Amino acid sequence: MAIGNILVVDDDPNLLELLRIRLESGNYRATTALREEDALKSAQEQVFDLAIVDLKLSQGDGIVLMQALHLINPQMPVIILTAHGSIETAVEAMRKGAYSYLTKPFEPQDLFLQLERALENRRLSSEVSRLKNLLKEKYDFDNIVAKSGKMHKVLEMVARIAQTDSTVYIHGESGTGKELIAKAIHLAGARKNNPFIALNCAALPETLLESELFGHEKGAFTGAIRSTKGLFTQAHDGSLFLDEIGDMPPSLQAKLLRVLQERQFYPLGSERPVEVDVRVIVATQKDLEEAVKKGEFREDLFYRIHVIPIRLPPLRERKEDIPPLVEYFLKKFNLQMKKEVEGLTAAAMQRLMLHDWPGNVRELENTIEYAVAMTQQSWIQEDWILQTRTLQAPEPLKSLKESKEAFEKTYLVNLLQISEGNISRAAKLAGKYRADFYDLLKKHGLKTEKFKKPQTEEPLQ
Repeated sequence: MAIGNILVVDDDPNLLELLRIRLESGNYRATTALREEDALKSAQEQVFDLAIVDLKLSQGDGIVLMQALHLINPQMPVIILTAHGSIETAVEAMRKGAYSYLTKPFEPQDLFLQLERALENRRLSSEVSRLKNLLKEKYDFDNIVAKSGKMHKVLEMVARIAQTDSTVYIHGESGTGKELIAKAIHLAGARKNNPFIALNCAALPETLLESELFGHEKGAFTGAIRSTKGLFTQAHDGSLFLDEIGDMPPSLQAKLLRVLQERQFYPLGSERPVEVDVRVIVATQKDLEEAVKKGEFREDLFYRIHVIPIRLPPLRERKEDIPPLVEYFLKKFNLQMKKEVEGLTAAAMQRLMLHDWPGNVRELENTIEYAVAMTQQSWIQEDWILQTRTLQAPEPLKSLKESKEAFEKTYLVNLLQISEGNISRAAKLAGKYRADFYDLLKKHGLKTEKFKKPQTEEPLQ
């Protein structure tokens, strides 16, 4: 079975035939076209996974053809073929939607590497899109906001692991959306039509927690007037989400370890084991590695649950997600409160962007709910933002100069976070010339490298 259906467009019949042979030798199905109209006709008649298009066609322009192909199939990656003297034009093609380019002549391994990367990127994008749609349908959540690179990587990880049954370990501060990601993993996997059961391990005392997890027989303890199935049994063939696993008492940690190892357990008061098939997803805001060192958490259980770790970034590390989150929460609370608040003023939004958000997305949601409830205008003013924060003891009064410089540095840090270290973009947002912006960074000792997005792939040669 072919691993991909590829459209190849070039006005050189010899190169076209060579590409067809190479692609078919790599187990790809190839459709070739010498002319633009033939390529467009083929794209209308069948679905291609990827297109390879020559930049200079005898009867047209490869970039124009690429854009026409994207009108038929917007998700299809396009690799541009170019000669050495046309690399600048090829880079321009990437700005206009091409996935990448290859410079002629090229080695077969370079071609296959580009194909593999492009197809994998498309597959992950499709999975992320499917995941968002599932969450929208099941939980009425318009979007897991993934405008930031960090959240997009989280969703890509979810798409990769959803079809496995491996235990997932989600680490993140309170309010970052750990349960939402756990639901996403469940819904994107083979168990999606079976139960998703969630339990906060910090919410119950030890005796009730054990009964809640494993169930009990009638008479197992005072007040046990009937037998009860535990959450492990209820989650059979589905997923069990254990939030705040770091707060689980040591005695239950040992029992949980046995369940994960043997896939069976004894309900309280029972002498007969119960076998279960459950995918376990755990979450914590604690540093469990440190807890293991202190003897507060079992080391063997830590390694049993720490199979696939996912770190959820706090909101202060992905502030570019704040505007779309605000838009979502405005729609939500307008509907609930029967209001028609259109948005936030620039000053109100700036206050949100400058805040550190120790309570993360949950704190932002509460902030917008309060503002929508209190405002009597169509636009939320700065006065209604962050009015619910706990008052703290006042710090010693700074001089005006010190206060200005502290604000200026905080403002610059936030700009660099939003722009991911892109000086041109940050300067534009600040309304400054690049040279003046550089002077400000130098003044406060800020390095753009700390804010740049890490490269996950080698640059194209």
